Amino acid sequence: MSDRPIRMLIADDHPIVRDGLSSMFASAPGFEVLGQAADGAEAVRMAQALTPDVILMDLRMPVMDGLTAISELARLGVAARVLVLTTYDNDSHVLPAIEAGATGYLLKDAPREELLRGARAAAKGETVLSPAVATRLFNRVRTPPPQLLSQREIEVLELVAAGNTNREVASRLFITEATVKSHLLNIYAKLGVSDRAAAVAEAFNRRLLIPRG
Repeated sequence: MSDRPIRMLIADDHPIVRDGLSSMFASAPGFEVLGQAADGAEAVRMAQALTPDVILMDLRMPVMDGLTAISELARLGVAARVLVLTTYDNDSHVLPAIEAGATGYLLKDAPREELLRGARAAAKGETVLSPAVATRLFNRVRTPPPQLLSQREIEVLELVAAGNTNREVASRLFITEATVKSHLLNIYAKLGVSDRAAAVAEAFNRRLLIPRG
């Protein structure tokens, strides 16, 4: 069973790319190319009919794009591992593809050996990421998201939550009442609320404020 070749399906809207990838995998030991799909919808149909081990999936395709196809394959319970192969490495492509169920994400400028290695790893269910994509995801995790409310806005909201009036908040923070009102309007806009009580409730809900005790 371990000697069985890895069964591949190639999905890309460019015939030259499909032919090149098919030839590369067909000539490499341990691989069998079952077919080629020109769009996401065709890839889904062929995956159901041919049961490949790995689908090499482009993202930008007509009729049905790669991201939609990945989601549809997951919905249908198709067991094939999807290895995205595209020219796009930005967050708006990488994260949605992984969240939709892709096993890996490689770029089309990857060397031949990296593609072969990636397909073998994907067939085993291992996560496969090109170095550029891995770096991007690492930096995204390492870099904290921007703070929703400023430190001053949190101070204002904490005093409001404690029952202080605008005048009392102004006195405690040594600012004017007009400034307090301005901060509150900014807070309402950021939290999507329209009054003090809703702002406090939403801030607690989002853990921007921590209940005392």
